[in-house]
Amino acid sequence: MGSTVVHLTAADPSAATLALVAGVALAKAVAALAPGLDAQLKWPNDLLVGGAKCAGILMERTGNAVVIGMGVNLVAAPELPDRPTATLAANGAAIDRDRFAEALAIAMIDALWTWRQEGIGSIIRAWLSQAHPAGTPLRVSEQGIDGFFDGLAPDGALRLRREGGETMLVHAGDVELRRPVEEGN
Repeated sequence: MGSTVVHLTAADPSAATLALVAGVALAKAVAALAPGLDAQLKWPNDLLVGGAKCAGILMERTGNAVVIGMGVNLVAAPELPDRPTATLAANGAAIDRDRFAEALAIAMIDALWTWRQEGIGSIIRAWLSQAHPAGTPLRVSEQGIDGFFDGLAPDGALRLRREGGETMLVHAGDVELRRPVEEGN
């Protein structure tokens, strides 16, 4: 879809939380143009539609500038061997590229304002309202650690509740949504 550059100031929250800002903006743009679509945020940087990846966020920092890139599958999606993908069009939301880009730019300006003026707590609340529910089974791929989504920590880290009840914080990594184990399997 495109990229934007955020020039950091000394008063800004942690730059690492910009992935959450971008996710909030992405979810807001999709909700505005495709109300009722089953879209959910997945930590730290994906938007899922019907459980399949429909958009992703990448960030790169150079000095005091962070480039945030967002790829959105409006009409076409790559086939990935490790996860299902989706498009907005295939889910009944045929949205013009320019119209989507405009909605996303407006949502990003709003989310950045909230992040700078109200802090990360407001962004976390907005992000959680668009995320998969607490208790969703997850796996942190690199470490092969399984657990359940237990919200976000105040710094935006993923709270992963382990089978024994302890909670660990995940600050970086690829997280997969797991299907619940059905009884008898």
